[in-house]
Amino acid sequence: MPEKNYYEVLGVSRDASLADIKKVYRKLVRQYHPDVCKDKDADEKTSEINQAYNTLKDPEKRAEYDAMLDNPFAGQAQQQGGYGGAHDFYGNQDFQGFEGRFGDGQPFGSGDFRFDDIFSAFGQAGHRQQRRQPEGPIKGDDQHAELSIDIAAAYQGAERSLSLDMPTLTPEGRMAYTRKTLNVKIPKGIGEGQQIRLAGQGLPGFNGGQPGDLYLKIRFHDSADLYVKNQKDVYQRIDVMPWQAVLGGKIEVNTIAGTLGVTLPAGSRPGQNLRLKGKGIPAKTPGDLYLNINIVLPQAESEADKAAWQQLAAHYAGKR
Repeated sequence: MPEKNYYEVLGVSRDASLADIKKVYRKLVRQYHPDVCKDKDADEKTSEINQAYNTLKDPEKRAEYDAMLDNPFAGQAQQQGGYGGAHDFYGNQDFQGFEGRFGDGQPFGSGDFRFDDIFSAFGQAGHRQQRRQPEGPIKGDDQHAELSIDIAAAYQGAERSLSLDMPTLTPEGRMAYTRKTLNVKIPKGIGEGQQIRLAGQGLPGFNGGQPGDLYLKIRFHDSADLYVKNQKDVYQRIDVMPWQAVLGGKIEVNTIAGTLGVTLPAGSRPGQNLRLKGKGIPAKTPGDLYLNINIVLPQAESEADKAAWQQLAAHYAGKR
């Protein structure tokens, strides 16, 4: 039996739903992550939380674990190392646990790497080692994940560091975890859906085999005011005053591509897009930047303001 009850580690009841378990896990893993928590045992606590979650999120593992809780003396020999932690490759078991270290898409990061969406699916079952006895060097499996970045990073390029618990093999062939800082270079012009390859950062190899690689598929932080389409076309909302929209003319706009002089057509309407060719993601063939017009109304903060609006109302009385 594991030393600690996994339900107690997460602070949930045995009949807790998977949704409740995920919610509690995400809260705890942020609270105790060593980059955030200053407690000296934060790293150990994080490891316990990940191990407990890796078992309880899987229906089969959870059922087996519940059976062990009900009959703690059954199957001890088969479960050395606990659930979801180090699995013995030489004992002909699945090589698992990598995804459990990161949780259900909730690993850690900083800067452009947000806590809640660095990876969407790290270490899926399809990337596990197959059951087999080792025969000569075996290369570790590649791992695939999604990396969410700010759109500005694609315009300028960026370099960030990311602290992760990475899997390693002990001399006995069991899996352990080591804290490692990865330097990730985000190249200027990278588009959504493209991948960054981190060589040797996938699953470890066996019998002297090389480790696999880690592939980070790029997606952008989108918002209603700024988002990407077709990998490299950027849409940004800009605010203009009513008289600017009516009269048109040259205006300066702060855009994701910098401060630009833009010619606003007379009679511009809300929701209309102004296309700036080649001002999107600066790829080999750059995308376009589309400025979406949003007309804002100035506040009447003084008597003079009110008088001006009254004159405008009188001028347009009866007109549509």
